[in-house]
Amino acid sequence: MQSRLRYVVLMISISLVGALAPGQQKPADPSLPSEQTVNAFLQQMFGYDASITWKVFSIAPSEIAGLSEVHAGLSNPQGSQNLKFYVTADGMHAINGEILPFGVHPFEPARKQLEGGAKGPSRGPANAPVTLVEFSDLQCPHCKEAQPNIDKLVSEDKNVRVVFQNFPLPMHDWAAKAAAFGDCVGRSSSDAFWKFVTSVYGAQSEITASNADEKLTAFANAAGVKGADVAACAAQPETDTRVQVSQKLGQSLGVDSTPTLFINGRKVPGVGYETLQKLVDFAAKPGT
Repeated sequence: MQSRLRYVVLMISISLVGALAPGQQKPADPSLPSEQTVNAFLQQMFGYDASITWKVFSIAPSEIAGLSEVHAGLSNPQGSQNLKFYVTADGMHAINGEILPFGVHPFEPARKQLEGGAKGPSRGPANAPVTLVEFSDLQCPHCKEAQPNIDKLVSEDKNVRVVFQNFPLPMHDWAAKAAAFGDCVGRSSSDAFWKFVTSVYGAQSEITASNADEKLTAFANAAGVKGADVAACAAQPETDTRVQVSQKLGQSLGVDSTPTLFINGRKVPGVGYETLQKLVDFAAKPGT
């Protein structure tokens, strides 16, 4: 996404949402801004550039009292990104930016939640002192870019175990299908799953919504599992349910873009290998 798009997203933090105009449709929950209001706000923010489009995904109460949480997607010819912001109870201000956990052990609640909920394919020692949970979208270019760092980390550091969680983004047209295929491959073989992921990332530019079934089936075969069986599994409703459970786990922890990593519960944005290694080494120390 162009830097200008990232810049205008940041400007949300100093902008007004505005009250309901006369005659404007009220939301079903009067404590939340309506979709009409949110769209009008986004029009004021981004309407100056006809190449920018958006879609409102959800408007819901935040876990933080007095704030509503809005999720939307922005796109232009250069790419797309998720947008999350909070609206104050008076409907007059939007807050952009991450709200951090606080306390002596700020990451412990997330660590415990992931310990019980992150059930995706894993690699690395089962008893490693550090668990890195990766929420990824197989159509996401940034996830592809991050994967070599994660591969290197898990191959060189025996203190870390990596768990993959599906988080297909709604603006990607074949990501959900890839997540379903990945879920089924992973249920057959964890080793095959990582081979499948590498193949999908390597062919991102060649996969389209129209050829995804064919490509993903071939990658499953190449990974060492029966592609036809994987394709049949991917089409089952229970597979979609498992992907949604993974997405909801991420959303409950504030995931709104990919890749998002958690290192023993600590939410980590995209970082280089050296920083990633330092974070893992720090988390491995007793008492941290």
